[in-house]
Amino acid sequence: MTAHRSILVTGASSGLGAALARHYAAPGTRLALIGRDAARLEASAQACRAAGAEVVTGLFDVAEAEPIAAWITMQDGMAPFDIAIAAAGVSAGTSKAGAPEGHRLATLQVRTNLLGTMNVIEPLIAPMIARRRGQLVVVASTAALRGLPYSPGYSASKAGVRAYGEALRALLAPSGVAVTVVVPGFFDTPMTDRWKGPTPFMTSLDGMVRVIARGIDRRASRVVHPRLLALGQQAADLMPAAIGDRIMRGFRFHIEPGS
Repeated sequence: MTAHRSILVTGASSGLGAALARHYAAPGTRLALIGRDAARLEASAQACRAAGAEVVTGLFDVAEAEPIAAWITMQDGMAPFDIAIAAAGVSAGTSKAGAPEGHRLATLQVRTNLLGTMNVIEPLIAPMIARRRGQLVVVASTAALRGLPYSPGYSASKAGVRAYGEALRALLAPSGVAVTVVVPGFFDTPMTDRWKGPTPFMTSLDGMVRVIARGIDRRASRVVHPRLLALGQQAADLMPAAIGDRIMRGFRFHIEPGS
């Protein structure tokens, strides 16, 4: 594993964010962890400290732009970030009875997944350009490759994250700032536990973290896993719309409400 001195991770209370924080926790590394659940965030921080990392925590909802920008800017001033990983996210979809997710849940996903990513990344763009170094990591989804009929809000939010990351990557490359766009499929987290339906090519959380971390460490432009799932969704997108829609409807699922 490549050593990094200062790393920001959002969504660090649980799931992918917490697992990535643990992966990078080591002596000589400073982790700035952001999450919404105080008890789980502290548990994550303690696990990282036990591995030898210096850890600071911020209890924030990434959808709240001003307070999170102020905290990130303060932490970056204290220990300039080498890597920022925007891993916070939520999911919702149709109910078990087939009712659409509705406006509140659809827009919640856009605020958290897309705008939350932007709220974390934007405060670091100018400082990293000035330093002519750094890496920004955004977490999209294979749902960004072809919208899921039973989760429109999630699909839209992750498609936005993917496009945002790809645009930033091209924009910032001449400045020496890398942007890595992560496009994961299904992996074992509490969020996935709420998904009731097919989960093709399911990956363990540890397995997904290894793939993502390898990509981050080599400053990859894109990390896609599993590739077969991504290729299938891209193929559906290239088909005539009626055929692609019929195929996607065949993978029927619903998402149970979150806690």
